[in-house]
Amino acid sequence: MKLSQGIIAVLVVGALILLSSTFYTVHQVQQALVLEFGKPVAIVHEPGLHAKIPFIQDVEYFDNRLLEFNADPKEVIASDRKRLIVDAYVRYRISDPLKFYQTVRDENVMESRLNSILESSLRQVLGGYPLDNIVSIERAVVMRKVRDIVNAQTSGEKRGIDEKALKEIRAESDSGFGVEVVDVRIMRADLPKENSQAIFHRMQTEREREAKGYRAGGEEEAQKIRATAEKDRTIILAKAKKQAEITRGKGEAEATKIFAEAFGSDADFFEFYRSMQAYQKVLKGGDTTMVLSPESEFMRYFGETRP
Repeated sequence: MKLSQGIIAVLVVGALILLSSTFYTVHQVQQALVLEFGKPVAIVHEPGLHAKIPFIQDVEYFDNRLLEFNADPKEVIASDRKRLIVDAYVRYRISDPLKFYQTVRDENVMESRLNSILESSLRQVLGGYPLDNIVSIERAVVMRKVRDIVNAQTSGEKRGIDEKALKEIRAESDSGFGVEVVDVRIMRADLPKENSQAIFHRMQTEREREAKGYRAGGEEEAQKIRATAEKDRTIILAKAKKQAEITRGKGEAEATKIFAEAFGSDADFFEFYRSMQAYQKVLKGGDTTMVLSPESEFMRYFGETRP
C-alpha cells in the first residue's frame, strides 16, 4: 500500500513537472521567443497559455510595452561654437524579439548601446544648429532628426534620413537591434559650469548697455518735451503780455478820456484835484523841506482864497 502511494505521488509530481515544462504563459505586456537547444524556433506575440516541447524548448520573455531610457548627460558643441550639457531620454519598444535576442540579448546591453548611439546622434545633429535654435521652438524639429538617426541605427529603418546622415551611420547598424525608437527628447540643456560666470558677466554687460541706451533715449525724449513745453510757455506768456498791453492801453485811453471829459466840464475843480494829488505825493513824511516862493504856482492853493 505504501509502495503504491509512493508511486502515485511520484507520478503526480512528474506529471506536474511535465505540465509546467510543457505549458507557459505569455502576459499581455510581454512577447516570447521559443528556443530549441538555444536556436530560435518561434516568436509568440499573443498573450495567453501556450505549449512547447518539454525539456527541449525554452522560452525567453521580452517586454512589449514602451520602455524609457534616461541617458547620461552629454557635452555637445553647437554650430556657433557654444558648449552645452544635454540631458536627454529615449522611448523605445522591442519590435523584433528575434533580432533583439540575436544582437543584444537583454535591456541592459541595449541601453548601453543606446547611450553611445544617442551621444553620437546628438553631436551630429546639434552640431549643425546654433544655440538659439536648440533652446527655441525649433527644438522639436531638431529632436525629430535625432530620433530618426537613432531609430535608423537601432531598427535598421532608413526612411526619413537624409543622405548626409546616412553616410555617417555605421555600416554595422544596417541590420539594427530589433528596436523601434519612438521618441527622443531633451530634458535639459545647460551651459557648462565654467562658462556660466562668463556668460553671466556678458549678459550683465549687454543688459547694462541696453539700460544706457534706454536712459539716453529717455533723456533725449525728456529734452524734446522740455523744449516743447518751454516753447509753449514762451508763446503763452507773449500772447498774455500782448493781451495785457492791449487791455492796459484801452484802460489808459479810457482814463484819459474820462479825465478829458472831467477837465472839460469843470476846469477849476480838475486843476484843484490835480494839485491835491501832487501835494500828496510831494509832501510825504514830516521831514520834508521845500524852499518855494509864496507866489509860486505850486503853492497857489495855500494862499488866500481866490474869488
